[in-house]
Amino acid sequence: MRKAKPKKRIILPDPKFGDVMVTKFVNNIMLKGKKNIAYQVFYEAMEIVGQKTGEDAVEVWKKALANVTPAVEVRSRRIGGATFQIPSEIRPGRKQSIGMKNLIGYARKRHEKSMGQKLAGEIMAAYKEEGAAFKKKEDTHRMAEANKAFSHFRF
Repeated sequence: MRKAKPKKRIILPDPKFGDVMVTKFVNNIMLKGKKNIAYQVFYEAMEIVGQKTGEDAVEVWKKALANVTPAVEVRSRRIGGATFQIPSEIRPGRKQSIGMKNLIGYARKRHEKSMGQKLAGEIMAAYKEEGAAFKKKEDTHRMAEANKAFSHFRF
């Protein structure tokens, strides 16, 4: 590469829980730069999760996030005119990012009233190892397992 790698930005912890991961999650929820609204949505979801489970909401959220975070993915690679789906491990930063984006994306597609309720529903489903985001992870792992024979074509 000709250019230097860009510096990693320092992400500050969120005001309520003092956790950097919460801030990253809120940054993914945020649309059109409306960070306060994104925080309101997240905190509303945490309240709902706390009431329904009776446990620490942040711990439930972290467990849910761990449940929807994939370990392997498949990447397309052309070899001799044929395209192969090659399974490869995911680096930690990308793992976390994919997990967050899946959780938020599938929460947006749910059919509850507010985004806070949708997010809370998806978090609780992921915590119990069910729901659309967890299914997406399982499908990704299944596809990697099915194409394990092509893993010697690594990048």
